[in-house]
Order: sequence, then C-alpha cells, then structure tokens
Amino acid sequence: MHLSGYVSGNGARRQRIGVMGGTFDPIHHGHLVAASEVQHAFSLDEVIFIPTGVQPFKTKKRSTSREHRYLMAVIATASNPRFTVSRLEIDRQGITYTADTLEILAKTHPNADLFFITGSDALASILDWKDADSLFSLAHFVGVTRPGHVLDATGLPEEHVSLVEVPAMAISSTDCRARIAEGKPAWYLVPDGVVQYIGKHGLYLGVDVE
Repeated sequence: MHLSGYVSGNGARRQRIGVMGGTFDPIHHGHLVAASEVQHAFSLDEVIFIPTGVQPFKTKKRSTSREHRYLMAVIATASNPRFTVSRLEIDRQGITYTADTLEILAKTHPNADLFFITGSDALASILDWKDADSLFSLAHFVGVTRPGHVLDATGLPEEHVSLVEVPAMAISSTDCRARIAEGKPAWYLVPDGVVQYIGKHGLYLGVDVE
C-alpha cells in the first residue's frame, strides 16, 4: 500500500477507501469527526463504517444487539454522501477479525487502496492482532489521536502508519452509555437521530457500563 498509489498500472484511477471499524455502541460525534478528518487528509472517495460482530478482545463484554448498532450507524452517517455503512461483520458468524475483513474488502474492491481508521490505543496493540504480518499489505493504517497524545510506534512500519489528531476523540462510547444509564442527556455528544433512536428503544437504561 502506497499513499501515492493513486493510478493503477493500466492508467485507471484507483479509488481510495477508508474503512472504519468499531463496536459503535453507540456511534458518536468523535467517530464521525475522525472519519471526516481522515477523509479530508487522505482525499478518500468513501469511508465505510463497519460495525463489528464479535470482537476478539471483547468476547466477554455484553454489547447492544448488532442490528441496533448497525441502524444507529446508518442514522448517524446518512447526511454525508461519502459515508456508507456495511453489514459485512454483523452478518458474519463467530469472532470477526480485521485481517479477514480487509481481505474481503480487497477482493471486492480490487481497484482501491484501503485506509483502515482506528484509535491510537488500538493501533498501539496491532502487533497482537490476528495475522498482524499481513495487515500492512492490505491497508494503510491511520491512527486517530487526541491532540498532544504520543503513540508508542515501536515495531510499526512507518511507511504504512499515519496519525491524525482529532479533538473530538475525547468523546467515548463508554461515557455516552454511562450518561444515558444515569439519566443524563447525550445530546451533542451523539447525533440527534441516534439520541432519538436510543430513547425510542430504551437502550442503555439500567445496564452495567464497562
């Protein structure tokens, strides 16, 4: 994967597609701002949001149903024509791994360069992921960080990893769930339509927050 690889060998323009995976429980403005900042910084044609099915590092944590998380992502991204939401992982059974998802996307988008967007904390542990050696051949990894955050990039290939500072990354899904469980408002932390969806379906009320 090369940032300059914008034209294929036959002269056709290659697409540049962002891939933003996450539990999105719930999706919030930090996710949306991060995707928008990376889309602009790397001139991405599209950012695909992929709600996870069962994450390997969160198998013991209870999360909201896949369908609720998918629909909240659809609502949150509907107003941006460059954002789309995929059912790739929520329709897949068993634990979902980033390597498998990127391999599928590489096959279904053969004329595209992929840019995987993730939090800097997750990026720091990427060498522990399944098939870590193959990840950097499938996508360029973009770690979104809070301003002033320093990432320990030891062992990460610099040519395949970039960092983008995003002020809104101070927002977290855990905090949003906690506020809702305590009866506090989530307005302006979470998109309006998602706040209304959460209220309509009574999500996060009376639940243990992790």
